[in-house]
Amino acid sequence: MLAELRTRTVLVVAAHPDDETIGAGGLLAEMQDAVVAHVTDGSPRNPADALAAGCGSAAGYAALRRAEMLAALALAGIGSERTRALGLCDQEVTAQATEAARRIGALLREVRPAVVLTHAYEGGHPDHDAVALAVHAACALVEAPPRMAEFAGYHGLRGWMEPGDFLPSGPEAVALRLAAEARRRKQAMLECYASQRETLRIFSPAVERFRYAPRYCFTAPPHPGVLNYERYPWGMTGARFRELARAALAELGLEDGL
Repeated sequence: MLAELRTRTVLVVAAHPDDETIGAGGLLAEMQDAVVAHVTDGSPRNPADALAAGCGSAAGYAALRRAEMLAALALAGIGSERTRALGLCDQEVTAQATEAARRIGALLREVRPAVVLTHAYEGGHPDHDAVALAVHAACALVEAPPRMAEFAGYHGLRGWMEPGDFLPSGPEAVALRLAAEARRRKQAMLECYASQRETLRIFSPAVERFRYAPRYCFTAPPHPGVLNYERYPWGMTGARFRELARAALAELGLEDGL
């Protein structure tokens, strides 16, 4: 699997600027032909995060997060010409999953990757789950779809946020243990995201995990119990996510599943 990600054309689809580094920062520097796309601009409609980062507006915060992302990716040898911005609002992808799927579909037709690497559906963050839905839907709607793979982010199966691993019920993952130089580079990439310093403290630069994507039912819970994002005031519950997912799939003509 890692050989395929290193040598084939890969489209990395991340929800927010920094997700690509959390999930695959070490591997990105080894990829021969990767394009990195961000579905959101990293700036929620609620101004609290922008103000905390010293930005006077949502637009200013989005610009800051893009600058941080470009600096991080530059350390992995990826220039701005190999990035794409889909421009949706942070924390609102679930409500715009249909549009996200259509924009990702257009990217698939542009880039023509052999593999698309993205989030797992695990209840960690609603945008992560919605991007997973949008990628799977886009792949179902294009001719000759790429193989789908996932990087580990975080989930809350046991009652707290668990970073850097997948839910234990999924398919087997491959662990990439980064050598010293790669760990230093990934740590430097994480440090480029100064506005996210507190959030990123829990993520280790030592190991990254990848797997081929399973077939998901996005109208069923990713795991029993409380989802990680239900513990935060983000305005999203698992029941609401599944309702919106069902509506998006119907709008895309995928009522019968993916």
